[in-house]
Amino acid sequence: MAKSWTDDAPQPVALQDHAHVKDPFSYKVKRFFLGGALNRHSLGHQRLSKRYALGILSSDCISSSAYGSEQILIALLPAFGLAAFAILMPMTAVVLAILVLITLSYRNVIEVYTKTGGAYIVSRDNFGPVVAQIAAVALMLDYIVTLAIQSAAGVAAIISTFPTLEPFKMPMIFAVIIILTYGNLRGVKEAGKAFAFPTYFFVGCMFIVFGMGLYRLANGTLPVLDTDLPGAVPLGQEQGLLTFAAIFILLRAFANGGSSLTGLEAISDGVALFKTPEHVNAKRTLVVMSTLLGTLVLGVSYFAHHIHAMPYESGVPTVISQIAKAAVGTGAFGSFMFIMVQLATMLILFAGANTTYSAFPLLVNFVATDGYLPRQLTKRGHRLAFSNGILLLAVGGAVLVAITAGSVEHLVAFYALGVFTGFTLAGFGMTRYYLRTKPSQWRIKVFINAFAGSVSLAIVIIFSVVKFTEGAWLVLVTAPIMVVSFLRLRRQYSREQEALSVKTSQERATSMARHDVTIFVDSVDIATVGAVRYARSLKPHKIKAVHFVIDDRRAEEIQEAWAKSDALEDVQLDLIDCPDRRIANSALDYAIRKTEKPDIELTILLPRRSYSRVLGRLLHDQTAEEIAAPISQLERVVATIVPFDVNRITSGKKFIVSKESPVAATALAPEKAKPAQVAPQVFAPITHYAEDVTPIGKIEWRKRSKVHGRVTSISTAPRGSAPMLQVEVWDETGGITLNFLGRREIAGLEVGMELRAEGMVGEEDGQLTILNPSYELLI
Repeated sequence: MAKSWTDDAPQPVALQDHAHVKDPFSYKVKRFFLGGALNRHSLGHQRLSKRYALGILSSDCISSSAYGSEQILIALLPAFGLAAFAILMPMTAVVLAILVLITLSYRNVIEVYTKTGGAYIVSRDNFGPVVAQIAAVALMLDYIVTLAIQSAAGVAAIISTFPTLEPFKMPMIFAVIIILTYGNLRGVKEAGKAFAFPTYFFVGCMFIVFGMGLYRLANGTLPVLDTDLPGAVPLGQEQGLLTFAAIFILLRAFANGGSSLTGLEAISDGVALFKTPEHVNAKRTLVVMSTLLGTLVLGVSYFAHHIHAMPYESGVPTVISQIAKAAVGTGAFGSFMFIMVQLATMLILFAGANTTYSAFPLLVNFVATDGYLPRQLTKRGHRLAFSNGILLLAVGGAVLVAITAGSVEHLVAFYALGVFTGFTLAGFGMTRYYLRTKPSQWRIKVFINAFAGSVSLAIVIIFSVVKFTEGAWLVLVTAPIMVVSFLRLRRQYSREQEALSVKTSQERATSMARHDVTIFVDSVDIATVGAVRYARSLKPHKIKAVHFVIDDRRAEEIQEAWAKSDALEDVQLDLIDCPDRRIANSALDYAIRKTEKPDIELTILLPRRSYSRVLGRLLHDQTAEEIAAPISQLERVVATIVPFDVNRITSGKKFIVSKESPVAATALAPEKAKPAQVAPQVFAPITHYAEDVTPIGKIEWRKRSKVHGRVTSISTAPRGSAPMLQVEVWDETGGITLNFLGRREIAGLEVGMELRAEGMVGEEDGQLTILNPSYELLI
């Protein structure tokens, strides 16, 4: 008969011993600022309609229209004077033609890569991992510059509205980066629908500005601004366009204007966010985004051309703010509308900066997963965000802002190089894909992508030359170093994986005739006694203690203390000479000699006494790790460090585990009850829609119960034994084990998810269990 059904069986209880170590101060600080840790099962997948996807994914792209035309003028005005306003429109037309070409190229990318299809993925799949690292470096630098330039441009919009804030420009930019970083560390989702608002707000405001500007232009009331103002970019003398110097300036202006095309890749990166059919909705959204971007760039250039909007050396007031003020006038509505335009510009620029906090960590996660960046970048943090990637992005953006003093003009020098490198690799990657697969209409697609890649490559070359002295040199020097570093890191990971991989000859553990244990002894104390006690639990063939003699008097004291100790009388102590006083060498020689026979396995125990962090390192040597390192390289030798916390005893502190208010053990007699701990509050208290759910702490033995909680442990019987799956479930009152006989797995069941189960409550080893319950997985 089952033990749980005998008359004299002890009353079983729910699982209650669920204590945890007291939270360190650093964790308390993290929890205070970021909130409680999120369970990974709250990481939902949100599908977006085209309306929301356009607003969310296009903020980075559309926001660049706020400064693209201004950057063209900054390059042209000192060289061509007022003729620059006439050159602005043809230059804008060239930028828009490239916009159309890149859009067609990325439509092909989305059609093939229906989940995520940025330049990194396209390059990796079509050119291999080495070329992909070029794309990775280019995009990483692009995202870092995007954060810096969008934050700086957003602050410029604020200062254009409130000029008295100009002395606080740098602190304001850093504050924006800190706030965005903090919000994303707390888990603010880039796909949150609230982020769609700035895009539509900005587009709406600009269309009102363009409409009023066209109306005032038609009736002759649109003003032409004074071009001779203090602080404005100096005007040069008009000159011909065919001289070498003039051509160089034109190419520089064109490179500046290329900054208007940043962010075009965002939709191809987020195809999986769209509702089905994903790639169809993504392609349509891409076309709409490019149309809006082209309209805004054309509109800003058109009105800058008509009103002679002058860029300022300090960056404020911005060209777009001058256009807004000239178009809407100075009346009550005009003043209100001007503030709305500046607010919209600020919001979309900050929203564009925020998109990098989603794109950059995801990119470095891909690269790190492939083994080209540290694995820490693949791990989600306290609030399920890729925290390390977020912090890396924030530090990079802040450093760039500090280097360039928050100047949008100087930041542009770093900008388009990475963007167009990505466009180049995506275009050529798709060209290779179509040449290899030859789908329907592949010739047209090859022409589009090859042309887009070629034009982008030409722009990269142009940008490298004309912007070399303005900061492009830093990218051109840094990028190859980063690529080489990524490849070396990958080789290091590959060597480590090869070393740890299980060879065919090692798949089955060889049987050892003998397993011996040796304790290395430096003194006879409670730490040594603990190590000997642990050695006995291993049930070896023979236990020995070894002291390497570097001080004869010390060796005699250890030998005498060993002989007097009743706890150690059955363990042989060997004194081994250490003539060169290098214990690690002697230990290695000892381990080699003891495992000369191939059927002997040796475990070496190294008692390690842990002292205070500061004084402990000054007053005591740390030899356990030095000994263990070389020994661990030997076959059939295991070096195990046995820790003992001396500092806890000397400080008088007890080992404390945090305990919540104890839950009464419902089935235990009062004299047998012990203080119990409740489960950590990792999910909300039970207020579920099923009224018959019983808190686990109140279920009764031998009665049918329905419980609801979170899965904290899943155990499977070893291969070769009878199948059985054990699932431990907890709510805020306690825990219970669910035993599924005859099963090794439950499809969809994962640690951390919520589960509801119902069945007869039994007992196993004094703990409540339910055998083969009916169950429901709750996502």
